[in-house]
Amino acid sequence: MPKPKHFHPDSPLLFADHRKPMTRREFISSGLYKGGAAVAGLSLFSLFANPNNAHAALSPDLEALRGSCGISVQGAGKIPFISFDLAGGANIAGSNVLVGGAGGQQDFLSTAGYNKLGLPGDMAPSIANPNAGMSDFINTDLGLAFHSDSAFLRGILEKVSADTASRINGAVIPNRSDNDTGNNPHNPMYAIAAAGANGSLMPLVGSRNSDSGGNSMAPTSFIDLSKRPTKIDRPSDVTGLVDVGDLFSLLSQRDAVAVMESIQRISAQKMAAVNTQITRDDVVKDLVNCGYVKSADLADRFGDPSTLNPLLDPDIVGPGGIFGINEFDAESEFQKTASIMKLVVNGFSGAGTVTMGGFDYHTGERATGELRDLRAGRCMGACLEYASRRNMPLMLYVFSDGSVSSNGRIDDSMEGRGKGEWTGDNSSTGASFFLVYNPSGRPQLMGGTSSQMAQKQQIGFMRSDASVDTASAPSANNVNLLVETVLLNYMALHGEQGQFTTVAPRQGLGNATMLDSLTAFQPIV
Repeated sequence: MPKPKHFHPDSPLLFADHRKPMTRREFISSGLYKGGAAVAGLSLFSLFANPNNAHAALSPDLEALRGSCGISVQGAGKIPFISFDLAGGANIAGSNVLVGGAGGQQDFLSTAGYNKLGLPGDMAPSIANPNAGMSDFINTDLGLAFHSDSAFLRGILEKVSADTASRINGAVIPNRSDNDTGNNPHNPMYAIAAAGANGSLMPLVGSRNSDSGGNSMAPTSFIDLSKRPTKIDRPSDVTGLVDVGDLFSLLSQRDAVAVMESIQRISAQKMAAVNTQITRDDVVKDLVNCGYVKSADLADRFGDPSTLNPLLDPDIVGPGGIFGINEFDAESEFQKTASIMKLVVNGFSGAGTVTMGGFDYHTGERATGELRDLRAGRCMGACLEYASRRNMPLMLYVFSDGSVSSNGRIDDSMEGRGKGEWTGDNSSTGASFFLVYNPSGRPQLMGGTSSQMAQKQQIGFMRSDASVDTASAPSANNVNLLVETVLLNYMALHGEQGQFTTVAPRQGLGNATMLDSLTAFQPIV
């Protein structure tokens, strides 16, 4: 019987056992609607490459007014955070990131378990090469163990340098969540903002015009609509965030800033000489004065178009860039990711979500899923490499609403790569993971022994049949608690896990001992 032809990475996926897409979330999951770009960013050590040097500097008399006028150049000093929302129920466990039993990633599952995760017996990570005495199917180039033929891994390694890879580590979180729905409160953006992440232009950004900024919802306990994500889905939206007016069409940036500074000084002198006849005279004068200071500040920081435009950043696009100009022009997902990277790593936003659609890929063959995972991996790798080039740390989190499983039938086509075909939704095989880039060196796992560190790198575990053990961790069967687990690990990277209960007073993870068991890494800042 001939095998079905695989789908192009942008082709929609429609199934007889799914209702016709009606909502925006369903259009994204099926790939009928692009997930738009996410912007993510952190509240950063700096806006620019060197976190110790602020790029913008007004004249000394106006520079002194920045703080009193509430102008932040450097953000809130938190690690940049980007999440990838793979809408539709992507495979993460086994065929991409290894997931094992209670002993960690390499506490291997049964052959039947790996078969359910799309790996035939001759590709299972438990199979040792008799000549080498170890498995050929385990790759730890990024610290976290991936299957050596993982499409995520292949995509990431295409975009990161060997030096960047040596400074990355990660952890995997086996967890169940409902299939094909945006009603899972997966999105951690508001939780990250609650931990102090904030940007110099806006607090949060996302690829969708939703309260979470992504496909999945955010936990209601963290939602703060005063920080609702700004929607951005293309480079032109990034450059449109700031309007510095028409003065730059007449003058150079330097001269335009000088003019605005002079206007501020003249205004301040005139305001000091008059009585506005308004009860709160000083407040009115302060508002007017700060308005001119902010205008001069915007001109100083954003008058140069390359400050915001990812297309003009040689680290992103061009001969020495992460993306070649041809691939960048041909792929909207790369343009989306570039917009995200630019805002995230430079601290213009506190955190953000990249939604990518079409991951409901149980199409009766393997190739469609492999191609979509590969492209997602390239986008992940681009974010990590850009953080490296800007000498900034980054936490990158990947999740999906539900998961898939295989019945063991093999797709031996070129793109199928001899792996099991995805044949149906299966929430019991779900997982999320995060990667952390640290410019100072690979993040170090908690724990004093190798076995303790292995358990820290996998928060929760699977049974031997590749089903999530729902009692293995609070996050295993509760998506709200999964977000809390991500928040805890984000705070721990700053050495702030002791403040977790203050940030999440209604947390459901448990006491201090339990929190320690759910924390993967030692602080990096």
